[in-house]
Amino acid sequence: MVNLTWKSAGVTDVGLKRKDNQDNYYISDDGRCLVVCDGVGGETGGALASRLAVETVETLWLSENPDLSDLSSVEAWMRRAVAEANTSVKQAADASDDKKTMGTTIVMAVFGEEGVLHIAHAGDSRTTLVRDGKADVLTVDHSVVMEMHLRGQLTLEQCAVNPYRNLITRCLGHEENVEVDYSTKQLQDKDWIVLCTDGLSEVVKPDELGPTVSNHSEPNEACAELLQMVLDRNAPDNVTIIAVEYTEVEAQVPTTADTK
Repeated sequence: MVNLTWKSAGVTDVGLKRKDNQDNYYISDDGRCLVVCDGVGGETGGALASRLAVETVETLWLSENPDLSDLSSVEAWMRRAVAEANTSVKQAADASDDKKTMGTTIVMAVFGEEGVLHIAHAGDSRTTLVRDGKADVLTVDHSVVMEMHLRGQLTLEQCAVNPYRNLITRCLGHEENVEVDYSTKQLQDKDWIVLCTDGLSEVVKPDELGPTVSNHSEPNEACAELLQMVLDRNAPDNVTIIAVEYTEVEAQVPTTADTK
């Protein structure tokens, strides 16, 4: 019998062009719940929106986390968490005089039993799997250019340089209800998961991210190198990164003495 253990780390930085950091992130104490949010709608509004979303998910995780052995339980919990985060942001926006347009992206991952990773997101913050040095983006950006790509109007290369690439089509805080995409991924030994805002994905592409992450054995070191790559390229936006390394370990088999 085998199972997976994991190590995680996160980092956020204002970058070199912005005055304020509108990103926020959360890693639960057990490392099973990960959240990255990228605020929109003005400097103070975006920061507040992302913070409210992260705090809402954290509160729900600490008070009522799901049955991690039940796929449907985890999915229902994640959809509820995103919905409650959306309500929290929208209520704050509606009550504000100067933050009516604030909102935030969200990408959330929950590591369940049997090596299953659950993913939920709205917006263009991403989850990427790194396996054998190759990066596979597990989320589809909710953006104008991605919709054009899916309609066959733009290639991915054209999306990366299109002037409208930062226009998102879905976020928390703008509507009473938000549509969330949910998926799962079976993890295996030596897999990495990277959650990030577009401050990373706009600057460091998947074909660079994969080898960079795989070159490390500690998540904090992987985060530090990815951040430095962004800073070396003038860091045009806030950047937030969570990196998790999963390792397979042999399960303990009870001995005769253990069973007495």
